[in-house]
Amino acid sequence: MPSPLDTNATSSSGESVSLPCVMAFNANDPSGAGGLGADVAAMSSASAHVLPVVTGAYVRDSSDIHGHIAFDEEAVDDQARCALEDMAVQAIKVGFVGSPENLSAIAEIASDYPDLPLVAYMPSLAWWNEVDMENYLDAFAELLLPQTTVLVGNHSTLCRWLLPDWADDKAPGPRDVARAAAEHGVPYTLVTGINAADQYLESHLATPETVLATARYERFEATFTGAGDTLSAALAALIAVGADLQTACGEALTYLDQCLDAGFQPGMGHAMPDRLFWAHDGDESEEDAEDGGAATDDFPVGDTKH
Repeated sequence: MPSPLDTNATSSSGESVSLPCVMAFNANDPSGAGGLGADVAAMSSASAHVLPVVTGAYVRDSSDIHGHIAFDEEAVDDQARCALEDMAVQAIKVGFVGSPENLSAIAEIASDYPDLPLVAYMPSLAWWNEVDMENYLDAFAELLLPQTTVLVGNHSTLCRWLLPDWADDKAPGPRDVARAAAEHGVPYTLVTGINAADQYLESHLATPETVLATARYERFEATFTGAGDTLSAALAALIAVGADLQTACGEALTYLDQCLDAGFQPGMGHAMPDRLFWAHDGDESEEDAEDGGAATDDFPVGDTKH
């Protein structure tokens, strides 16, 4: 079955090749919108093997997050170190992990593996109570950002967190956000959801000095949940399989766009990305081939509608 992200699963001799491993720290999401479920599906689509470390569980449906239950830090640490002692990991992804204590445990693990690229995703925490949210954000900035290779987040979320005292009438640009992240030790920031003209949204991979890559997509009419976990997971997996950062960023954004284009609404709330849309496309190609059409193993990575 073809994958939407171009990686090799076999050697030139046809022998099986071990998949690169990515460790994902995230909460379980029973709605399937984000969390570890999103990490596993997106990373598997990129031909990476996922080592999922459960840091807690959301209480949520397709409309809202109603709460979160965090594991204690010892349980998180034990899960991760047991797997890391057995398997070589090529990258780490960190999503929402529920508590400052868990952030501390993950930061300590990351410091023990300083050569591994770490992709950190910061979702909106507007559903949480203010005290817990502030404590979590402060701990993330102090403990995990110094270990982070690429920070991923929505423009408004990152601005509220990293630039709370912004006084300029003009909204912060991607380099402004990257500059604020760099003050905590982050070399690269992927800022998504920046409003552009003509009903477009832009995403920018930036450093304090320059914008390395830009993607523009047409707005979807539907409200999606789970996009950020999907994007950051795909990015971590593509880095793990050996893509350079700019290529990995471009392909991850294209993958997300296609997931959203094929999105669906399983409940009464928000729409969700179809992270395995490429599998359905493959089924259609086989049917077309039986009817006399041409089947192909090449996925149109560059084709985007939004």
